Amino acid sequence: MERFRMVFQFFQSNTESVANGICAMLTLASVKMYTIFDFNCPCLPKYNVLYGMGVMFIPPVVLFFVGIIVNKHSVMMLEEWTRPTGKRKKNPAIIKFMFTNLIQRAMVAPVVWILVTLLDGKCFICAFSVSVDPSRFNGLPNVTGLDITRVLAKVPCKEDIIFQNNTSRKAVSRYLCCWSQALGWSILLFLIILAVVARCLKPCFDHAAFLQTRYWSNYADLEQKLFDETCSTHAREFARKCVIQFFESMHEEMCQGMILPLDEEDDHLHGITSRKQVNELLQAWYRSKPDLDVTKIAQRQYRRARVRVTWEGDQNKGRQAFKPNGHSPHTDV
Repeated sequence: MERFRMVFQFFQSNTESVANGICAMLTLASVKMYTIFDFNCPCLPKYNVLYGMGVMFIPPVVLFFVGIIVNKHSVMMLEEWTRPTGKRKKNPAIIKFMFTNLIQRAMVAPVVWILVTLLDGKCFICAFSVSVDPSRFNGLPNVTGLDITRVLAKVPCKEDIIFQNNTSRKAVSRYLCCWSQALGWSILLFLIILAVVARCLKPCFDHAAFLQTRYWSNYADLEQKLFDETCSTHAREFARKCVIQFFESMHEEMCQGMILPLDEEDDHLHGITSRKQVNELLQAWYRSKPDLDVTKIAQRQYRRARVRVTWEGDQNKGRQAFKPNGHSPHTDV
């Protein structure tokens, strides 16, 4: 239980970890879904391909869109793309970085599903059994009035009466299964080689630009998170004072002992004390996000520090000018 809690806290630490956790969960879910899926090929010439290809590619499309929906980068990317420019210019590199991460994570679960289906071979056998050249296999049933296409379409159905005491069905199934597994391993090998090449070529690009883009992408996430937390704190304080004001307007006996003393030092309203001001604040945040420059705050803190140092210096001079016997240091004893 303690390890589970630590893993959960790690996934909650930042958006990157949450996205990786969601990607891993979707990947495991895709494998689990395929293992419990009851595959039943229709064994009809016109429907085998539709059913086999549908099982192979429709669930990956669903998993792809689910991965996009549950990934927070999709919302961040759309907000960054559609927001008004205001005081802060849009950075196409950040949008491109978010889009790349979004697509990479959303593609993991669909690719795993396709690889699992190819390595298993059932979907491939169902879809392409009618495409096999019957001349390569001896012993196929020769039933009068039955088309060879309909015979091949029933290869995935081993319980069919046509293939009773007939080994040709197993030969066709093994042939198609070998092709399916070869295709699956080839795709997996290609993806591994592509990942290795991308990893090796990564240092050849401008790493400083990548660090800058990643920094501002994390900044956009943390800025929105801090804004939501500040809004939550402001809303709590605003609601508390509205409730207190409501009870103060009631009869004195009703609110006696219920009103808490206000702590002016812990005031999170920042001068925003009405509904109109709150709405104007939220509109200003959306239409014109603040410029990425905190020079004013740094200068203000520097002036406060200088005032504090000057005041402490004056206090130290006053202490040195006063002796315990009450005489001035310039007074002769």
